[in-house]
This record gives sequence, structure tokens and C-alpha cells, in this order.
Amino acid sequence: MEPILLRARGTKNSRSIAAYRSAGGYRAIAKALKMEPAAVIAEVKASGLRGRGGAGFPTGVKWGFVPKDSPKPKYLICNADESEPGTFKDREIIHVDPHMLIEGIAISSHAIGANVAYIYIRGEFHAEALMLEAAIAEAAGAGFLGKNILGSGFDLEVHVHRGAGAYICGEETALIESLEGKRGLPRLKPPFPAVVGLFGCPTVVNNVETLACVPHILERGGAWYAAIGTERSTGPKLFSVSGHVNRPGVYEVAMGVSFREIIDGLCGGVRGGRALKAFIPGGSSCPVLPADKVDIGCDFESVAAAGSMLGSGGLIVMDETVDMVWALENLLTFYAHESCGQCTPCREGSDWALDVVRRIRRGFGRPQDLETLERIARFASQGMTICPLGDAFCEPIKSFLKHFGHEFEAAIAAAQPLPAAKTPVLPLRSGHGWYGS
Repeated sequence: MEPILLRARGTKNSRSIAAYRSAGGYRAIAKALKMEPAAVIAEVKASGLRGRGGAGFPTGVKWGFVPKDSPKPKYLICNADESEPGTFKDREIIHVDPHMLIEGIAISSHAIGANVAYIYIRGEFHAEALMLEAAIAEAAGAGFLGKNILGSGFDLEVHVHRGAGAYICGEETALIESLEGKRGLPRLKPPFPAVVGLFGCPTVVNNVETLACVPHILERGGAWYAAIGTERSTGPKLFSVSGHVNRPGVYEVAMGVSFREIIDGLCGGVRGGRALKAFIPGGSSCPVLPADKVDIGCDFESVAAAGSMLGSGGLIVMDETVDMVWALENLLTFYAHESCGQCTPCREGSDWALDVVRRIRRGFGRPQDLETLERIARFASQGMTICPLGDAFCEPIKSFLKHFGHEFEAAIAAAQPLPAAKTPVLPLRSGHGWYGS
């Protein structure tokens, strides 16, 4: 497939506005500003574009939820937090072609009637924040941001806001809380941000990759975009490939190609000539899949039918040498650390699950531990928490036990007896107890 989102790769000074305009950049905003906002939304709906941040919700439909008759200001927020382990494709867009994102933000803001937009960027992305600020200054200097853009009467300010590195702020309502200067805790929904969002006003939150698709849709048409990929998963998709492959990196493919084509083709196969054992298709919160699922298509429907999620496209590849008990411990360490603590099932369940898996891997597992893990996963997911972080740590537990439960059983079968009570062995993550107690 001809690159669309990564077309500027290899271009000299690709981050400059001159390079972007020489490739046709900012033509789409000129076209969009001559259209009614409803017509822009209709074009995006026709494209079939779905959110690229993880949920896969139809973008045009989401924009349509913003009330047209609200007297309050409207806001657009670009979610550039990108803290899902295994995902780094938004960062690539900012590095290679930040003006594509700026133009997408401008078109999207016009569509929903927003005159102020924020880019909420992960705090560790210091260099990328500077790149965006430079691109915003260039765009404003050329008349593509600011007052009366291209003589259309449309005004737009774009600001870069740096987060503090909290995973939970990738969730849109926690992001809004953080942007308002409060602790990043998810809000109960409803009301949804499209009605009551930033500063209590109608707000749309979209991912970097989602917004980067918008200029291409407006320039070439929704039908052109919908012709790429599959019937229900349209357009190009960026995949961040990491783990045991010969050529890890960010790759752009049409929705629907198989994971084998990505791993064996684009990435040059599994490193060291080893066999593929498992892969996580969409970032660490998505259920793991065994190697025999590698021929499924990388689209929302095919991955869901296989028992996982496409998520944000963070493809994590594991070869035959990986200890799956260790892999689950590694994931749970992250989620236990990043739980905001607002919901008891997540706060207590993530710590508890980590402690159980850690004990199994250290050689002190007990036969009842697998039932305990399943019970934790059952009571901390599927609507038991305000935000999806409960599901984010529970889905890996369920899928690891489903597909690789025999490794956990083997580790438990080889376990040593627990040390005598009150013997200080392997302190809990929180430091409040002992495994032997």
C-alpha cells in the first residue's frame, strides 16, 4: 500500500511547513472551510473512520453527539498521551509530520464548532512537545491557525498541554480532569464529554492517528478512504511492532492484512529464527493470542472474533522462549502501579493479582491460585470500575490462563512449600505484608 500517514518518511525537513505544503498540505483545510460543518461531518462518516486510540468508535458519529444549540464554548482535545505499553505510533506521526496533525485538528475543530483546541501530550514526550509547539507557530504564521483563518471567519487557537506521565490520563475523562488542573481521575458517565466535557462544555477527544486521517479524507473524499481496508474497518492503520522480531518499528498497512504479513513480511520474521509463541495485537491491555491465530486479519471484527481487540495497534511479539508467567507478571506490575486507586476492584484487585502471579513465578504457588486469579478477573472487570483500567489488567489474566494455563499449572506443581508464618519472604508491592504471613 502507498504510504498515507507516513508518506513524509525520508523527506528532508519533513517537520517543516514548507515540506508539508509541497506535498499538498493545508489544501484540505482550505476545502473544509468552504463547507458547512455538517458536510464535513458527513464526509468523515462516509469514510468509515473509527477511532485509532483503542475503542474504535466511529469518528463522525462521535462528532455528531456535540449539541449544535449549546450556548457554551466547544473544545477539541487531541489525545497524545500514548502511554499504552507496546504503542508508539502517535509519537512517530509527531516526529515525521506534525503539520498533518495540526491540519487535522483545524478541520475537526471547524466541524464541531470549536475555537480552542488542546493537544494533551505525555509528559515524557518533551522533544515531541517542542516539535508540536514549533509546528503550531509555523501554522499560525502562515494563516492556518489564529483569527479569520484563510478569510473564512473561523478562529482557532491550539495549545500544547503536557501531562505528568499517568497512564490513566489516556482515558478521556481523566485527561479532561488533568487538563483542568485536577488529579487525573476518571469521571462517571453519563454525562459524556460531548455534552459535559472540558470546563463543563461540549468536548470531543480524539487520538493523534485519528485526527491525522482527517486531512486525507477531506482532500480525497470519504469514498476513497472507505475503499481502503475492509467493509467495516476502513482506511490505513499504523502498527507499533515490538518484541521478538527482526525489524521492530512503526508500519502502515491497509486494515485487514494478516498479522503474519506484518510479522513475517514487514518485520522480517521472528528474531533468531525461533518459532512464534504468542502475540498481543493491540497493546498490553488486549488479550494475548497464541501463534495459531497469526493468520487472522488486522481489523476490528477479525481480531474480536479471535478473542482479542485491535486496540491502539501495539503489536507485541513473543517467541518460544518466553515464560508466560513472567510475561503476565510484567504486565500486572505496570497496571498495579498505574491504577489511580479510585475504584476498589481495580485498586485492590490489580495489587492482589500481581502478588499471586509473582508468588507463582518465585516458586511458591498454590493450587488455589489460579481460581483466585479467575475470581479477581471476574469481579474487577465488565463494568465494575468507572473506567476500563479494570478490564485492562483483567483481560490479560483471562487470556493468559486460557491459552497458557498449563505453564502456570507447571509452575505451581513445581512449587516449594511456603515459608513458616511471619517469615519475611518477598514483601508485597505495597510493603504492608509478607507472602509467608
